Amino acid sequence: MAINKSITNLRFQGSAWCNLDIALRNLDQVFGQVVQPLGLTVIEWYILRALYEQDGQHASELARAVGRAATSFTPNLDKLQDKNMIERRADPADRRAVRIYLTDLAQKSKKEVLEAAEMVDSRIEELFPDRDYESFQQVLVALQELSMDQITG
Repeated sequence: MAINKSITNLRFQGSAWCNLDIALRNLDQVFGQVVQPLGLTVIEWYILRALYEQDGQHASELARAVGRAATSFTPNLDKLQDKNMIERRADPADRRAVRIYLTDLAQKSKKEVLEAAEMVDSRIEELFPDRDYESFQQVLVALQELSMDQITG
């Protein structure tokens, strides 16, 4: 069910940043409703998904993987640890560093977490006609890699 809305529905004279921010806030609410029955917040859901892809990541790598600042990431890990979904272990190669591992409970929840992700992703993909979704994904990659030099340069 592709949606064909006019760009005249964009706010703030079509400002890309403002409209992207509004869209992200809307999606955050939608994702929140999807993951809430799992007993997770959106950021916790992202963290688990990243750990399902590669368990045992450094906390700083994990923060980067989910698009968060490492300096303010600890409370997110604390909450997941309180839910018995992750455990922290000292890195044997660098005792100052901590690696994050999934618990048995998180492993048992993997199917539900990933199914929720697949359901949301497929619904978003349905919004796009034919090959437009691939173009949208290319734009997402470009936005994720965007640097200040590209904006001011």
